[in-house]
Amino acid sequence: MPAPNPDLPPFDTARLAPVKRALISVSDKSRLIDQAKALHERGVKLVSTGGTHKAIAAAGIPVKDVAELTNFPEMMDGRVKTLHPMVHGGLLGDRDLASHKDAMHEHGILSIDLLIVNLYPFEQAVASGGSYEMCVENIDIGGPAMIRAAAKNHAHVAVCTDAEDVDGVLSDMDANDNQTTGTLRQKLAAKTYARSAAYDASIANYFAEHMNDMAPPFRAQAGSLKQTLRYGENPHQTAAFYVDGSNRPGVATAKQLQGKALSYNNINDTDAAYELVAEFGRNCEGATPSVAIIKHANPCGVATAPTFLEAYKAALACDPVSAFGGIVALNGRLDKETATEILKVFTEVVIAPSADDDAVALFAKKKNLRLLIVGDLPDPAKPSLTQRNVGGGILVQDRDNGSVPDADLKVVTKRKPTETEMADLRMAWKVAKHVKSNAIIYVKDGSTAGIGAGQMSRIDSARIAARKAEDAQAAAGWDAPRTKGCACASDAFFPFADGMLAAAAAGATAIIQPGGSIRDDEVIKAADEQGIAMVFTGMRHFRH
Repeated sequence: MPAPNPDLPPFDTARLAPVKRALISVSDKSRLIDQAKALHERGVKLVSTGGTHKAIAAAGIPVKDVAELTNFPEMMDGRVKTLHPMVHGGLLGDRDLASHKDAMHEHGILSIDLLIVNLYPFEQAVASGGSYEMCVENIDIGGPAMIRAAAKNHAHVAVCTDAEDVDGVLSDMDANDNQTTGTLRQKLAAKTYARSAAYDASIANYFAEHMNDMAPPFRAQAGSLKQTLRYGENPHQTAAFYVDGSNRPGVATAKQLQGKALSYNNINDTDAAYELVAEFGRNCEGATPSVAIIKHANPCGVATAPTFLEAYKAALACDPVSAFGGIVALNGRLDKETATEILKVFTEVVIAPSADDDAVALFAKKKNLRLLIVGDLPDPAKPSLTQRNVGGGILVQDRDNGSVPDADLKVVTKRKPTETEMADLRMAWKVAKHVKSNAIIYVKDGSTAGIGAGQMSRIDSARIAARKAEDAQAAAGWDAPRTKGCACASDAFFPFADGMLAAAAAGATAIIQPGGSIRDDEVIKAADEQGIAMVFTGMRHFRH
């Protein structure tokens, strides 16, 4: 990671601070008693609140109730208990300033050298689907006030926001005669402010979502570290992976059963693969088995079929060269037969809602292959936000969850699509949403036949997709490329007829596109001349 900025004023990281009194108030009590006992054994006087105090006292560990410190009872169902000068004075008093020490002495304020607080579980309340009233009640007030106060005074006070932090304090105390180092206190202070910011961000975003406010005056971003990555897109870039707490099923919520740690590019590509395959529904709920193979965030093959084995083979056949080193996503349970076929091609990651024991055992023999199990699929129609950084700012938008009901599809040519063509058009349109613009997708019999992505010209995408189909034909030994008699999707309108004619030259007999060009009439006329059926969606799917 980057070195500290030498232009910033220094902090005395070697300075030691004794730990004589600790205030503990935690919602997560899983390790409370062991850690309270450890502090007591080191001669630390304990002060606590509410349920935390009761738990420590019940364990026979000496502890003072915060009400004894403040001479003021807890009230309003615990909403008011630590918001008091006796608490904040003990946390904020600068031990180096005579005026602060005099004030503490005058008012009988005792120093607090260690603060252990986990905030009310607001994020968990939201994730569990709690009522509005329940979530609001889980907004902590006293906790954030205390941890921010302690963090500000980190020259003298150590602040812990989770049990792991307490372990570090105990180790530091053991190594330094019951004192903490400035290095640790500064690290804990930095973590505290990040935790407080993420907590407030999750609250702000909760309110914005309730009010359907896409553009609040301030945009808050929350995330907790899931993984420090070896590097970013390239080895000279540092990177990390954060979880945003939305619990959207995918790579962030997946359980990795095996394989080395995911890289930055693995995570990005795996997310693209899983979001795409989710378009075809949950196989466990009756949706057709579907497979997507992704390389560099673009699909190189997508297919639906009666079995996952057939779907995988069809997806692979679209572009077997690009699939090497790619990501495979399934919309249902990975079985042994499909796993056996996947292992014939070098694959970085396989992600699925579940996998049977035989498939897991088979993959276990390949230590570098990552297998991710999610348990569910994301809902493509569920509203959520996506964002990206630009110089000096952040772009935020709704996730592209747009779809077009059949009733809104408009046939604009003389010839209507056949039922088979219409099924392939629908599939091509779903895939188009997940291909970088300009995007052209050819689909035949439920699988992609060629994909053209990310070109500056739409006609180039049409030609590249056709060439990919020709390469696949050569690799498989087919008599003709699978674009002959295929359906074609364009993520945006054809500005000229040339792109549509390139698709026709590749063999497309039906095309789906948004429409809306000033030359639509020319494009439609050219389609009629070619005997092509064309459908307008009225919706664009740019993906930059």
